[in-house]
Amino acid sequence: MFWEELTGDQFQRAVTEAQGVCLLPLSCIERHAHHLPLGTDMLIGRDLCRRAATLEPAIIFPNFIFTQILEARHCPGTIAVEAELILRLLDNVCREIARNGLAKIVLVNAHGGNYHLLRFFAQSQLAGRRDYVVYVAEPPLPPEENTAITAQWETTVDGHAGERETSMILAIRPELVAQDQLMPAGTEGMPLERLKALSQMGVYTGIWWYADHPTHYRGDGFPATAEKGERFLAARAQALAAAIRLIKQDQETRRLQDEFFTAAE
Repeated sequence: MFWEELTGDQFQRAVTEAQGVCLLPLSCIERHAHHLPLGTDMLIGRDLCRRAATLEPAIIFPNFIFTQILEARHCPGTIAVEAELILRLLDNVCREIARNGLAKIVLVNAHGGNYHLLRFFAQSQLAGRRDYVVYVAEPPLPPEENTAITAQWETTVDGHAGERETSMILAIRPELVAQDQLMPAGTEGMPLERLKALSQMGVYTGIWWYADHPTHYRGDGFPATAEKGERFLAARAQALAAAIRLIKQDQETRRLQDEFFTAAE
């Protein structure tokens, strides 16, 4: 159930059907090599939530694209907002979701650059009492499913506009893939390793991604197919639906959260 497609009269019934669960797909607008659209993460996140909500009812919030993508400010088309504003806006959106009766907010990440952001945001929920719970859902595939999906990939280096993302966009919006712009393997898709010595010593800097992938391409999109993308999306949707079912049953997180706030106050 897409939030924006419901009428005001339908909304409360949808909240009941979803058992108070709202999926908040988080993505960004950024370059994805030469051949994928700027909205690749947005399209994947939206479709993943749609598939999961078909299996386990939930309301899907409109695309939240204002997340961490400062490392792509040098690329045309990128939308990068200030870090403080991201946190304030995400917090405000969660409060609005809860005000509308959805007390279980599931952050579904579709952008690798949000990994640290979302865990920090989840921790920041402990700063003050809330009448809702924020979950960060990144469920793993079941072992047997993971083995089958892993076996279909032909490339060993991937992560951005490579075989996986290209396959998923071919399954979702094939007309947006510029096949004639795919770069041959071994050109732009391999890491430059310009900070290799530091990374090997466990030293992290904010410029690490640019150091390896200044054109925002990691992997090889040539082996990608719509069939691979469909299998991957279907498996991920099944895993997310299972997580949603578990979240619907969860009463302990809210109880512990309330207990914590009472103790802190």
